[in-house]
This record gives sequence, structure tokens and C-alpha cells, in this order.
Amino acid sequence: MESPVTILIIVATCVVSWMAFNNQRLADRLILWPPAIDRSKQYDRLITHGFIHADFGHLLFNMITLFFFGRAVEQVFVQKIGMLGYLVFYLAAIVVAILPTYTRHRHDSHYRSLGASGAVSAVLFSFILMAPWSGIYLFFIPIPIPAIVYAVLYVSYSIWMDRRGGDNINHSAHLWGAGFGVMFTLIMDPSVLSHFLSQLSHPRFG
Repeated sequence: MESPVTILIIVATCVVSWMAFNNQRLADRLILWPPAIDRSKQYDRLITHGFIHADFGHLLFNMITLFFFGRAVEQVFVQKIGMLGYLVFYLAAIVVAILPTYTRHRHDSHYRSLGASGAVSAVLFSFILMAPWSGIYLFFIPIPIPAIVYAVLYVSYSIWMDRRGGDNINHSAHLWGAGFGVMFTLIMDPSVLSHFLSQLSHPRFG
């Protein structure tokens, strides 16, 4: 029987995001606003920002990615650390991915961040670590890209855009989330590394 945690996370995220779309006061309370954490000790924002999104497109992209890769990752994680362990992994990814941003903008009253992208990146890169030659489809490319190739392009683009700035996307969270996903997976099951290296030495597509 398939574990339901990923689906429950998607449902919760969609419900909370939809509520925030229609309630600016709620959105303001859940969003990552560093001064509220620093001054008012509202540490829950380190997690709640991951359950709201800027718009429907932002929400849809993250939840589609989580749906397709989260269920596969969840099956592996549940066997090792149980459903609660997988949920903790996801929530911890939200926090870890945003911590560098929070530290950098700790006293910036104009900065805000929201979205599940950091945690979704953690799930995606955990999947890539376990299945590096699986095909990943992009919306504008009709053929699948090998997961390991996608990972290289994703990291390279995120580093470039993080340094360049100016697009209102938290690329730092993407990078830290991806790194956390890889690190957590290897700590959970060190044998994944040898499996990953073995897979890399035997290229296949699809």
C-alpha cells in the first residue's frame, strides 16, 4: 500500500495556499519575514512560508514536481525511517533551505520569501541520487532529460541566478534544499552513494 504522506502534504499546501490567496492578512502572517522572527520570535514562519505561494502557477509547478518525485522518494524513506521520518525530512528541508536567506536578510524589513521550492528541491535531488538516469520532462522540451544532466543544469542555473539576482526567486533556497536532500539521503542510507556511482558508470536513458 502506497504511503499517503506526499499526497497529504500536497493537499495541505494547496489548501493553505488557496486560503492565503484570498486572505492577505493570513499570507502576511505565514510568509517568511525575517524581522518578525528576529524581533517577535515567530519561528513558525521558518516552516509556514513553505505552505503558501505567490500565485497559482508557482503552486502548480511545485506540487506537480512533488507529486511525481515525492511518492517515489517516500516509498524508499518509509522503509528506512517510517512515514513520520519522511514528514520530518520534508519539514526540515523547508527550514534548512531558508536558513541562509534568513541569516542574510535578518534585519531587512523589505525582504519576504514564500513557497515550497526548497523542500521540493530536497525531494527531487534525493530522487536523482537514487535514480540518476531516470527521465525528467521539462514543460518546454518534448523529450526527457536524464536526471543527472538535469541536476547539473539546475545547480548551475541556480548558482548563476543567485549571484545575478533581480528575478524575485529565491535560488539560494533551491540550492540549499537540493544539498540537504542529498545529505539527508546519504545519512539515512550510506549505500545509496555506491548505488549512485554504480549507476553513473552504466549510462541508460528512461
